[in-house]
Amino acid sequence: MEFREKIVGFFGLKRSIVGILSVVILVEMGERMAERFLPIYIMALGGTAIAIGGLNALDNLLSALYSFPGGYLSDRFGIRRALLIFNAMAITGFLIVVIFPYWQAVILGSFLFISWSAISLPATMSLVSRALPKNKRTMGVSLHSFVRRIPMALGPVIGGLFIYYWGERQGVRYAFIGAIFMTVVAIFLQQNLIEDKPTDRTTDVEKNPFKVMREMSPSLRNLLISDILIRFCEQIPYAFVVVWAMKVIVHPVTAPQFGLLSALEMATAMLIYIPVAYFADRAGKKPFVAMTFVFFTLFPLFLYFCRSFWTLVFAFILRGLKEFGEPTRKALIMDLAPENRKAAMFGLYYLMRDVIVSLAAFGGAFLWNISPRVNLFAACAFGVIGTVWFIFRGEALPAPSTTHNP
Repeated sequence: MEFREKIVGFFGLKRSIVGILSVVILVEMGERMAERFLPIYIMALGGTAIAIGGLNALDNLLSALYSFPGGYLSDRFGIRRALLIFNAMAITGFLIVVIFPYWQAVILGSFLFISWSAISLPATMSLVSRALPKNKRTMGVSLHSFVRRIPMALGPVIGGLFIYYWGERQGVRYAFIGAIFMTVVAIFLQQNLIEDKPTDRTTDVEKNPFKVMREMSPSLRNLLISDILIRFCEQIPYAFVVVWAMKVIVHPVTAPQFGLLSALEMATAMLIYIPVAYFADRAGKKPFVAMTFVFFTLFPLFLYFCRSFWTLVFAFILRGLKEFGEPTRKALIMDLAPENRKAAMFGLYYLMRDVIVSLAAFGGAFLWNISPRVNLFAACAFGVIGTVWFIFRGEALPAPSTTHNP
C-alpha cells in the first residue's frame, strides 16, 4: 500500500486526473487512426495539394478559434459538462465523414472533430492546475502528454492496417466508425470519474478575449511570440510529411510503414516525458523549452535529406525529441497565467497563436507547389528565429518549492 501511495503521489494520480487521462486515450485513439492519413484520403477522393493545405490551415484556425470558447465553457459550466459538449461535437464530425465519402465532407466534418484536442485542452490544463500543487504541475501536464502519445503512437499503426486491408477510401471510413465507438465509451467514463466541484462553475468569467489579453504578462507575451515562430516551423510542412514519405522520395514507404514511423515518434516522446518533468519541476523550465525549440527547428532540415524508410526512422526519432519540453511549456503558460483566469488565459494564448499559425499552414501548400525544398527550408528558417527569440527574451521562473503537498 505504501508503494502504491508513493506511485500515486509521484505522478499526481488523483481520481479526476485518471478520468481525464482515460478520456484522452479513447477520443484521441479514434481520431488518430484516421487523422494522420487524411491527406492521402483527400487525394484518393480527388482533392488537390491546396485542399490538403486548406485542411491543415483549418485545423490550426479552428484550434485557435475554439481555444478561448473552450476555456470559457470550462470556467462557466465546469470541466465535466464542458467535455460532454466537446465529445458530442467530435462524434457529429466523425459521422459526417463516415456517411459522405467526399473530400468536401472531410473539410466539413473537420469543423467538429479535428480540433477536439484544442477545445478540450484549456479544460484539461485547468483541471491539472486545480488538482495538483505547483511543484507537481509539470509532472501532471507531462503525464497528460505521455498518455496522449499512446493513441498518437498506436492510432496511425491501426489506421495504416485499415488502409492496407480495405484501401485508402474504405479504410479511413472504418477508422472513423471506430472513433465514434471510442468517444461514446469516453463520455461514460468522464461522467463517472471526473469530479465536477461546485467551485468549478462560476458566473464571474470574462467573455471578452480583449479584456483577458490586457492581463497577459510581458513574460507570457514573449513566450507566445517565440511559440508562434516555432509553430510556423512545424506547420509549414506538417500536412506534407506523409506525402513526402509516401509519394515523393526515391523509395516511398507504405501506409503501415508510415504508421510505424509515427509510432516511433510517439515512443521517443514518451520515453523522455517523465524524466524531463521531474527535473523541470526542480531545475526551472526555460532550458527544457529551449531544447524543444531546437528539435522543432532541426526536423524539416533533416527530413529533406531522407530518401528511404531507414533514413526516415532517424528523422522521426528527431521529431519525437521535439516533445522534450512541450509539457514544460504548457506548465509555464499556467504558471504565468493569473490565478483566477487559468483556463481563459490558456485558451486566449492558443487563440492568438493558432490564428496566426493557420496562415503558415495554408501558405505551406503554396511553398510545396514551388518545391518541397522551399517548403522545408523556409520552415527551418522560422525555427531558428523563434529559438533565438526565446533564448534571449524568454523568462526563467525560479523552481517551485518541493515542500508543499496537495
